[in-house]
Order: sequence, then C-alpha cells, then structure tokens
Amino acid sequence: MVGEALARHRGLRNALLLVLIWEVIGRLGLVAGGALPPPSAILIKLWQDRADYPLHIAATLQASVTGFVIGNIIAISAGVIFALSPTLLRIFRGVNIAAFALPPIAIAPILTLTLSGMAPRITLAALGVYFVSMTATVIGISQADSRAADLIRAYGGGRWQVLRRVQFRGALPAILAGLRVAAPAAVLGAILAEFGGGGRWGLGTYLLGSLGQANPARLWGIGLVATLIAGLSYAGFALLSRHFLGSTRAVTLNTAVPTAQEQSSSSLRRVLIITASIALPFIIWWGFIKLSGAPAMIAKTPLDVVNYLFFSNASATAQSKLLQALGQTLPITFIGMAAGLLFAFLLAILSKLFPRGIEAFMPVALVTQTMPLVALTPLLVLMLGRGQALTLWVTISVTFFPAFVTLAQGIALVPNSVQELPRAYGASRWTEMRMVTIPAALPYLFAAMRLTVPRALLGVMIAEWLATGKGLGNLLNQSRGYLDYGMIWTVAAVAVLLSVIFYQLVVLLERRVLTRLGMTTAE
Repeated sequence: MVGEALARHRGLRNALLLVLIWEVIGRLGLVAGGALPPPSAILIKLWQDRADYPLHIAATLQASVTGFVIGNIIAISAGVIFALSPTLLRIFRGVNIAAFALPPIAIAPILTLTLSGMAPRITLAALGVYFVSMTATVIGISQADSRAADLIRAYGGGRWQVLRRVQFRGALPAILAGLRVAAPAAVLGAILAEFGGGGRWGLGTYLLGSLGQANPARLWGIGLVATLIAGLSYAGFALLSRHFLGSTRAVTLNTAVPTAQEQSSSSLRRVLIITASIALPFIIWWGFIKLSGAPAMIAKTPLDVVNYLFFSNASATAQSKLLQALGQTLPITFIGMAAGLLFAFLLAILSKLFPRGIEAFMPVALVTQTMPLVALTPLLVLMLGRGQALTLWVTISVTFFPAFVTLAQGIALVPNSVQELPRAYGASRWTEMRMVTIPAALPYLFAAMRLTVPRALLGVMIAEWLATGKGLGNLLNQSRGYLDYGMIWTVAAVAVLLSVIFYQLVVLLERRVLTRLGMTTAE
C-alpha cells in the first residue's frame, strides 16, 4: 500500500512538472510559433466559452453512447456466436473486416445523404466499436480453460452451461479490455461523423467551425474536452477490467490442444466458405443501397464501381489517379503498421517489467488516441511539415494504442505460477518473459496484429486527408470537392479490399505459427 501511494505521488509530481514545462514553452512561444498554447490560456478560453459546450457535449455524448451500446450489443453477441461456430466466423470475416476498415471520412457524407437525424453519427460510433469488441470476445472465449469446460461436461453440463460458467466468465477480462479501446473509439467515431455530416451541435461541428478562427487555445480546449470524455470512459472500463482479472485468471496454463476443425474440412467446403466470405460484404453493400432508396448519382453499388473504374469514359483517368495514390499510400502504411506494432509490443513488455513507469505514460497515450486529429493538425504541420514524418506519426498514434491494450491484457492473463517457475531455477525476469510470458501471450499478439492492419491504412488516409495532399486520403478529399461519387465509393472499396488482404495474410501467419506450437487459433 505504501509503495502504491508513493508511486501515485511520483506520478502526480511528474504530471505537474510536465504541465509546468508546457506552460513555460507555451508562454514563450517556443513550439510552432505559438500553435501550442499554454495550459492556462486553454483553461481561460474554456471558461470564456463555457456557454458553448453543454449542447455540443450533449450531442456528441448522445451519439457516442448510443452507438457504443448498440455496437457492443451486436459485437459481443456476434463474438459469442463466432467463437462457438468457427465456420460462421470465416463466412463473416469479410463483413467484419469491412465494418472495421470503412474509412469514416469517406462514408460520413454518404451516411448523411442516406440516413437522417443522429443516425449517421450513431452508425459511425457503432462501427468504431464493433470490430474491437467482437475480436476481444472471440479471443477471450477461444482462450478459455478447456479443462474447466471438460469438468462441467463430466457432471452433465450442456453447451449453455459451459458457455455461461467457463467460457464467458473467462472471457470477461478480454471483453473489458476490448471495451476500454472501444469507448474512446465511439467518441472518435461520433466526432468524425460530425466533421463530414453537418448538423448544428456536436464537438466535431464546433471544432470544424473554429478551425478558421486562428485560435489554437479554443481548438486545444475542444480537443481536451473530447479527450476527457474518452479518458473517463476508458478509466471506467479499466477499473472493471482490473476487478475481474483476478477472479477469472487460470492458476496454470491450459495444456489441452484443441483440434483444428478447419483441417478436417473438405476442399470444396473451404472454397465455398471463402467464396461466401468474399461475396457477403458486396451483397450487404448492394442491399443497403437498394433499401436506403438513395439517388443513383450518390449511392453506388458494387457494379457501379466496377463500371466506373473499368468501363466508363473516365475509367483510364480514374485508374491512373488510383494507382498513383496507391503508390504513395501503401509504402508508408507498411512502415507505420510495423512501427506501431513494435512500439505496442515493447510497451506491453515494459508494462509487465515496470508497471508503475508505464502507468505514468498512459495519459499521454490516451491523449494521442482520443484527441481529434483535426485539432492537432496546425501544430503537427508546423512541427513536422507536410511530409512522411507527419503521416508516420499519425499512423503510429492510431495503431499502437489498441495493440498495446490487447497485448498488455494477454500478458497480464498469463498465470503467476507459470511465470514464477523459471525464476525458481534462477532465471532473470527477462528470461522468464522471453521463454514463458511472450509465447503464452502469442494469441493476443496476433489479435493485436489483426487490429493494427486496418487501422494503419486508415491512419495513413486520415493524415493524407488532413495535411499531406498525397495518396488515397487526398484523392478522397479531392473527389468530395468535385462531387465525384464514383471515386469516393471506389476509394472506400479499395481501402476495404486492401485491409481484407492484409488481414488474411495475418490469419495465415497466425494459423501456421500457433498450429506449430499446438495452440488455439481464434481467427
């Protein structure tokens, strides 16, 4: 208890020191010519604008909370079904990835034209949480202790009893870890929808309207309010996760090796499953367009996109623009994805070795995850320019946090008795980490990779859209200005297809590695 109190004291002291340094730098205008205002100026502006915030905060909270609840109800229900039926998981894989990889900056104006009221914001908030929570549920249930499940069956328990008493209970820490990531994502999704969706109220609307006023203090104030909302939601689920972690962690590692259902399936069945996985997203896309009743000029079906890109009079120009944009986007996507995952992996290991030191870093990490990028754009451009450094920074910032939370949760779930065994034989903490903890947490490493792949491409596109004037993000931005709906839908479709391809490569690598090690693949 005394050690924890001292650690909290040091953390508070370090935070106050950082704020003091920030105040001095802001007062002297040492960074970006004053684009980084001192905290005192931000607080003063927040107080001066206090009458503006209640309605904007209420609108954003309404959209993000509603989207969070709806998205997680669907995500957790789907995760349970997918964990119990790997075939359904493989069939819906394309839909799941598409829901995660859809660029919000592309579909926000489309949703505004096809839906009404708060529906576009709620939809984007729900999409922002679905994939993370669904993946966490599948991983948690798949990694449940099979020995306990066998014990329930031995006493006559059925599938529902196994799910309720063993699998879902054991999955609670993983689900809560997913909710920790999903909560800020819901806020960010609602704000991004407000950027491109119009409407009078919302923090995104307020931020967009303040961009041209040359008032960095207001921009930072709006961003910090959004960060505070997301941070409180993250902290709430972090406390729940800590409470449930101790009551659900296994005492020893699960040594049972599940049988791989996919290995026993016929080649024809595999082909049918893959075909259904590829076709289902396009069927849902076509059905949404037809059911929405949106004008054909705005809402494009898959066949419309194919015709635009290959058979229309403008197809040659469209292909040239698209290939040029891909050549600019893909290289930095791979670099950012690798850097974000490496940073998350190192941070997760350090969180185990030096937990108090990492806790002091978490507020900074949370700010990079939740601070709206539009609010930071003037500062980032002045500090880093409009080149690849800015794109890389944005990509790492949006990819490492979900990967870190997933990896840290996987490492935390490794039983203490297994970790202490190497130490009993004189092994160092690093040797124990390398030989026991990291191999035991491999399923969570691959889950983190699956989360990182689509977010890396999305992060690059956001940076290109906001600042760099290159790549798919810039092409999307230009197409919106020209009302080129064919290109808007094409860029969105290409982004989803690329994410699906990258995701499948990770799944193949995961299956090969974990099968060789005799571990469960959750896909």
